[in-house]
Amino acid sequence: MDVVELSRLQFALTAMYHFLFIPLTLGLSVLLAIMESIYVTTGRTIWRDMVRFWGMLFGINFALGVATGLTMEFEFGTNWAYYAQYVGDIFGAPLAIEGLMAFFMEATFIGLFFFGWTKLTRVQHLIVTCLMALGTNLSALWILIANAWMQNPVGAHFNIETMRMEVTDFAAVIFNPVAQSKFVHTVSAGYVTGSMFVLSISAFYLLRSRYRGLAIRSITVAASFGLASTLSVVVLGDESGYTAGQNQKMKIAAIEAMWHTEPAPASFTVIGLPNITTHTTDYALEVPWALGLIATRSISGQVDGIENLVAAAKTRIASGMLAYGAMETLRAHPTDAAAHQQFDAHVGDLGYGLLLKRYTPKVTDATDQQIAAAANDTIPPVLPLFFSFRIMVGLGFYFIALFGAMFAMDSRRMIERHRWLLHLALWSLPLPWVAAELGWIVAEVGRQPWSVDGVLPTFLSVSNIPATNVMISLAAFVLFYSVLAVVEVFLMLRTIRRGPDLAPPAPRPAPFVAVAE
Repeated sequence: MDVVELSRLQFALTAMYHFLFIPLTLGLSVLLAIMESIYVTTGRTIWRDMVRFWGMLFGINFALGVATGLTMEFEFGTNWAYYAQYVGDIFGAPLAIEGLMAFFMEATFIGLFFFGWTKLTRVQHLIVTCLMALGTNLSALWILIANAWMQNPVGAHFNIETMRMEVTDFAAVIFNPVAQSKFVHTVSAGYVTGSMFVLSISAFYLLRSRYRGLAIRSITVAASFGLASTLSVVVLGDESGYTAGQNQKMKIAAIEAMWHTEPAPASFTVIGLPNITTHTTDYALEVPWALGLIATRSISGQVDGIENLVAAAKTRIASGMLAYGAMETLRAHPTDAAAHQQFDAHVGDLGYGLLLKRYTPKVTDATDQQIAAAANDTIPPVLPLFFSFRIMVGLGFYFIALFGAMFAMDSRRMIERHRWLLHLALWSLPLPWVAAELGWIVAEVGRQPWSVDGVLPTFLSVSNIPATNVMISLAAFVLFYSVLAVVEVFLMLRTIRRGPDLAPPAPRPAPFVAVAE
């Protein structure tokens, strides 16, 4: 493995490990705000005890999430230096704002949440909890704005004098349609994760006949909030499919394993076995019109197949060669008017011209075979995308069924009679994380071969360092994160087994006894 593959592997491992903590932080923060709202409204101490117990688990998860997130930002400077130099003006701004959110707003209110119980009134502490939840969600927003720009680079242009991408419209970066759809979809998935966590642990307590009052009330909140969140994930996933259909057509084609363009509206393959040799899908079960409706929101919009998109990539590579040639001319002769005109006409395809750097140092002299090879590189790995997407969607519908069943049984006060359902909820605990990681794979693997879609190829983004250095740091990260995983599981299990510190019940008033005079 060369430095590119090792750097990709290292970032993938650190990002996927870090993403184990983020969904639970997002979900638990909102659930804590809901539970404390009920406590402030009713004044019943059981709800305060619930907030403090689930808050303790939230704190453990948050602390380890911060520890694993710091390494990723340093990796941009160590392993992805050219990426940081090329697009740092745009990518760095949302990350800086996220740092302010995470380390100032978020951390401040989390400290007040844990240490303010005896120093704040009920309403003041509730406000702190709500602001803590807001901070965690805003922190995720800025991360997703940065990531969305990598998927759909808007509000920026290439400056030939500095040889970098620079911001032209920061509002366009913030209100990127991909960022909006990714944020609501990712945050809703976090709410599902938090709800499943509370649901599963509460089911464990009921199965062990422990903390019944807390478990029943926790299931009520988690089942209702989880059902609403899961339905939101499905609806908002449709919005993500539409934005990808407009901006990342190759990703949609790869997810569907659709090599040939179908007549509109295209059908969606529920399940099948893609054959990357024959460019067909064996044993396919299809839903007519579904893909066309999701990707184009019409019955006449065409969803291009992989072969059509590769042909379009060849055209853009040829245009990128012209942009690259004009850029070389302008570097030597900045006042060349013809070169300026040519560069301005083709600069949008410069990134496609850079794909040829893998095959020749002289981009403008690339052969037809090299252009064809670079065009084929625009196809992301089909099989991982095809199966990851379908498992993720299948889990989404499973969550709807599970939360719906738990909500129905809880509404009828029959949840304890159906121990099989409690067992099912308990063993479903890891599934939201599986779905979240698969969603990350679909989003990031589907963007390949680009680190910034259509702008900067991944193989050009890495630092000029020996592969051995990356291998050593990768081994160190695996060891360090393995230790953190053991610490996380140990602290979580110890807290769950110990259970909440419940306030003693209020003493009953002494019976009135009439005393004869």
